[in-house]
Amino acid sequence: MFETLYDNLLNKVSNGDKCVMLTYLTLHDNVSGSIENKIFLTKDDIDKKSISLHNEVYIRANNALSTGKTDIVHIDENKLVLIEPFFPRPRLIVFGGGHIAKPLVEFASKVGFSVTVIDDRPYFANTTRFPDAEKVLCEDFKKSFNLIEFKKSDFVVIVTRGHRHDELVLREVLNYDLSYIGMIGSKRRVKGIMNELISECYSKEILDKVNSPIGLDIGAVTPEEIAISIVSQLISFKNKGNIKANSFSYPEFDKEVTLEISKKTSTPRAILTIISSKGSVPRKSGAKMITYIDGRSLGSISGGCSESEVLTKARDIMTNNGFLIQQVDMTGDVAESMGMVCGGVMDVLIEVF
Repeated sequence: MFETLYDNLLNKVSNGDKCVMLTYLTLHDNVSGSIENKIFLTKDDIDKKSISLHNEVYIRANNALSTGKTDIVHIDENKLVLIEPFFPRPRLIVFGGGHIAKPLVEFASKVGFSVTVIDDRPYFANTTRFPDAEKVLCEDFKKSFNLIEFKKSDFVVIVTRGHRHDELVLREVLNYDLSYIGMIGSKRRVKGIMNELISECYSKEILDKVNSPIGLDIGAVTPEEIAISIVSQLISFKNKGNIKANSFSYPEFDKEVTLEISKKTSTPRAILTIISSKGSVPRKSGAKMITYIDGRSLGSISGGCSESEVLTKARDIMTNNGFLIQQVDMTGDVAESMGMVCGGVMDVLIEVF
């Protein structure tokens, strides 16, 4: 019914667009009802108010893009609109494939970055060395810029094997408005490069955007420790940089689950989405999974007993279209009796269509 919509959403997000999905729900009681419609909008659609929607929906959709959090708007006594933000997976471009790049790519991928590695040496630029990278380019650094379409949402780390290559890459990336630029190097070496760029009339404002020496100061020594310090700084910029809302949280987005939702099937299935949470829970709002009546599932909303409880509810309603909001309590005696280490509450929307 809405599979094509999710396919279009996936294409837009994969192309770098921020989007929201609006799900119109009609309550038949306090926790269940029917799914009336779904609409997805890009940030550009929201800015232009490209279709006729309740003004409060536009206001809250824009707020969802600012905070990264799901929201629910009551537009009538028994009518709700669920607003889900979807952000592109942040891209990290690593120039240099040496000893620091290897753990850096591994750790950055684990925390949600889509990583591209560039090096001009075949031994260092290959997928065997970087299995966690989405793309590995073996190319001359200068020529590689023609292969990359830089976006404002991109993060760039410069860890090449020498001063000459670092400076070449830095000169190029300074031409773009990026979310993050970091370059490795000693204070003396970095100061020398910066003084040279100042003498060439690069503005202080532009040069101040360069994080160098790179990473948070945690006294890192080994390549793995240095990689952790860099990734920590990347996370800080990803979650806080250029976002004024203190409550910003990068939204959950599972590409594989969204791709599965976009496929048409005759087998009854349900989509499970965390729409709100309080306290300590394994996954944030926006996390999704899909489950089929034959027992297959993809993704996770929490794991363990709590997830099993929701899956049971999903199977109970799977033969009928509609939705159910299931609360999962992981606090106090409830959590202790089930052996949980969490201590929060989450509301999960179960959709069947």
